[in-house]
Amino acid sequence: MIYLSLAILMGGGLVLFGIGGATPGGLVDAVTGSNTESTSDIYKKRIERYEKQTAAEPKNAEAWANLTRAYVQEASVSGLDQTTGQYTKDGIALLQKADRAWQKHLDLEPEKPDGGLASLMVNAYAAGALNDPEKGLRALEAVIAGRGPSPALYSQVAVQAYSLGDTRRSVLAERRAVELSDKDKRKLVKARIAAQRKQIDKAKLEQATGGEEIEGLGLGGE
Repeated sequence: MIYLSLAILMGGGLVLFGIGGATPGGLVDAVTGSNTESTSDIYKKRIERYEKQTAAEPKNAEAWANLTRAYVQEASVSGLDQTTGQYTKDGIALLQKADRAWQKHLDLEPEKPDGGLASLMVNAYAAGALNDPEKGLRALEAVIAGRGPSPALYSQVAVQAYSLGDTRRSVLAERRAVELSDKDKRKLVKARIAAQRKQIDKAKLEQATGGEEIEGLGLGGE
């Protein structure tokens, strides 16, 4: 799958555009102490509490948001192999529950999305986690809705939309990123997005050809 093959590229894009690394450790956004077991207990209690609350109040958008966050945090603590940095089967199952809770939250059309929570979900949908680029892109747009627009965020929308083949969405996001940038940085913003698109094109071509050189293009070898 092309998105999986572009995992490192997209993670690098997050750093390049000043958003931060898309690493599993970034999913824990608050109460992490040195005692992993006690931290996990905190998140498990939150999950239990918010599961009961959402069952009793299914139209409570905030409760669904809180449940989403608790699932993601617990996945980061108890569902992540600290040696490999990869999610375990249980970790993925927790992220899948987070996905369902997040969709419930969005279905209730909250007045303003929680930008911090949306940022957690961007990472939860990344390659190496749930690997759902379309939902990841929608979560990224929710970050913008919650935190406000920035050149970095719109640049990342432009790159991720391009990786999905949505050129129109990519171009519109690029224009917005440029508009939001200081005049002396606009050429740099465009150049960075162009460089990311070029790498995406190259990765897709290499995947399609099995890494073999295509005569006349010289993309597969020296």
